[in-house]
Amino acid sequence: MLVLITLLLASLVSLWLWLKFHFSYWQRRDVPHNEPQIPAGNMHEWMRTKHFAQIFRETYEKFKGTGPYAGFYFHMQKAVLVMDPELAKNILIKDFSTFDRRGLFHNAKDDPLTANLFSLDGPKWKMLRAKLSPTFTSGKMRFMYPTVVKVGEQLEKLFEELLRQPPHSQVMEITDVLGRFTADVIGECAFGLDCNSLKDPSAEFCVMGRKFFTQRRHGNIVDGLIHAFPEIAQKLGMRVIHQEVHDFYMGIVQQTIAYRESHNVKRSDFMDMLIELKNQVDADGRENFTMEELTAQAFVFFVAGFDTSSTTMSYALYELAQQPEVQEKLRQEIEKVLEKHQQQFTYECMKDMKYLEQVISETLRKYPVAPALFRKSTAHYQTSDPKYSIEKGTMIITPSECFHHDSEYFPQPEKFDPERFSTDHVASIKPCTYLPFGEGPRNCIGMRFGRMQASIGLVQLLRKFRFSVCKETKIPVDFVIPSFNLNPLGGITLNVSRV
Repeated sequence: MLVLITLLLASLVSLWLWLKFHFSYWQRRDVPHNEPQIPAGNMHEWMRTKHFAQIFRETYEKFKGTGPYAGFYFHMQKAVLVMDPELAKNILIKDFSTFDRRGLFHNAKDDPLTANLFSLDGPKWKMLRAKLSPTFTSGKMRFMYPTVVKVGEQLEKLFEELLRQPPHSQVMEITDVLGRFTADVIGECAFGLDCNSLKDPSAEFCVMGRKFFTQRRHGNIVDGLIHAFPEIAQKLGMRVIHQEVHDFYMGIVQQTIAYRESHNVKRSDFMDMLIELKNQVDADGRENFTMEELTAQAFVFFVAGFDTSSTTMSYALYELAQQPEVQEKLRQEIEKVLEKHQQQFTYECMKDMKYLEQVISETLRKYPVAPALFRKSTAHYQTSDPKYSIEKGTMIITPSECFHHDSEYFPQPEKFDPERFSTDHVASIKPCTYLPFGEGPRNCIGMRFGRMQASIGLVQLLRKFRFSVCKETKIPVDFVIPSFNLNPLGGITLNVSRV
């Protein structure tokens, strides 16, 4: 027994000494950093009291000017928090081959929906990116445009119904309604299905989308361990997606593909692209993609577009409600351009709405889709300063939200000002300080689609309805702390009335 106790104590002491050594990495290198806490590193407040974007912002503002990056501990992983746009440009674009991996958890065997384009790395990611990119060309956007407009008209009708009774204005939580709009859009465009979310808030497509973002499979500790050790978590067969969500998407994709193949249905949409990939075979006559791999791509298309576009529209209306003069200027542009196009809301008509583009761009600056971009170095990397080299295997955090709110790059960053993105000003924006969709070869593949559906939704609403703040409107907005995206806590509540 004494021997066992001695061995246990020796093991605990060895573990403690290793942890102390591990968490002294940046101290030993004399790189500025915040003191870590074992075992959460610099993330001990995440999911409890602070959104991770706030943690990154505090670190960025504290150490900016000390060097191209600050040292950081993302749970147990050593990481660099990029503070220099030039270094960000090298990581995301110029030297992409050294930083082409995100290093995020994915488990194709046990949690197949996680093996999607966003999370995959290496040759599989590269092949998928090349295969899926044609789905999001401007030509494909043109083809899908009428479908999105049709759903936008249903969104407009829903608002009309809600405001039909006196006093013809209503206090409304808009993020839920806009989430139902994007669920219907992506259901139509990706799956060729009428999801019916706008008519029925309990429609399964929308419910499962919300469940993915609001309900976690594990608690803080297990989630932290999965994020800290993604490769170990994969080997242990860990999962992060709820079984109910997994079963729903696996079922809907299998049913859709089976129906289209048996009835020879062709829609030239995202699902058709996946069916083509499924039917391709390699030199040995085997299919290149399994049903699980295809479902993972359909899943990430849905969850990415469902949440990001709806929150972008919500924040745009939130800011326009606070600045009625900006809202009126945008409404006048919408009316003028529609008149120019004989009231036909065509693809060309949307592209003519330049101030609308500015409003969306400024919304994405204040509330970026991805508050931070994650990469992992695949080789030793030398910066211009030998002290700030980056070792192989180090996590790279490019805090886009920090750049967006840095007064050096965007004066009065908390002010909502669409003129920052006017033709006269946009050319002066420093490269890699505006990163709403990332940059380089791993930028957001669906950014055209996201902007298109946000534009259509905003036009359909602003041409008929006016948005203003009310006593329930929370200014400034608080964020949902456990969320990866900048989701508004409690949604966004505005007063809505007819124009």
